[in-house]
Amino acid sequence: MVTTIVILCLAAFVAGFVDAIVGGGGLIQLPVALITLPNDAVSTVIGTLKIPSFSGTAFAFVQYARRVAIKWKITALMCALAFIFSYTGSYLQTMVSNAFMKPVLLVILTGIAIYTYTKKDLGDKKRESLPEKKLLLYSASISVVIGLYDGFIGPGAGSFLILAFISLLHFDFMEASAHAKVVNLATNFGSIILFFYKGKIMWIYAIPMAICNALGALLGSRLAMIRGNKFIRVFFLIVVIGTLLRFSYDVFLKN
Repeated sequence: MVTTIVILCLAAFVAGFVDAIVGGGGLIQLPVALITLPNDAVSTVIGTLKIPSFSGTAFAFVQYARRVAIKWKITALMCALAFIFSYTGSYLQTMVSNAFMKPVLLVILTGIAIYTYTKKDLGDKKRESLPEKKLLLYSASISVVIGLYDGFIGPGAGSFLILAFISLLHFDFMEASAHAKVVNLATNFGSIILFFYKGKIMWIYAIPMAICNALGALLGSRLAMIRGNKFIRVFFLIVVIGTLLRFSYDVFLKN
């Protein structure tokens, strides 16, 4: 058991570091946990991982909030919707298979990678603010779709949030990372409530992983703030490509 905890904690640290910068920490934690805990139900493993994800995201947000002015009015709406739909997604996850979503995600991720690579100035600076009605509509749509996805499948949700904040809400990478952390806290919390109620959290692994994830998040968020938007953009592209390769494996090679 000690060896298992050490492996999971190392994965949690790296996941926290990556997630704090551009999201996508679940791509590291989830495969390691599924391999390390082969005899546990997938829903139990996913439920357990929500605790370190929440911890790391919270610590990363505190760091970003010292540098970025959070738009609390719009963020509060997004968090409320994200919480509700993340809870719904997690409920669905305990009932049905999510394998049918992976080919769809493969197409989406390919588009995101191409878009990010070709748009060299993506997220370097803020664009003109959206009209309030359009801002509310886009924000609500983002929260519903990504909240449902995060509760149902999870990996890459932070990256999707960042891209949505940049491409639809006209934030720069730094602002997008900061606001994505707040919404991600809501999606994680919605899932945690459901998995806690269902008894799907293994606390013996969740607590030490949460500590390590938080340490990784502190390091990652500080590095992101020092290096700035261009560094975050490059890191974002790397994580998107990693996500793309992961789902490609699941769709084409995994039995």
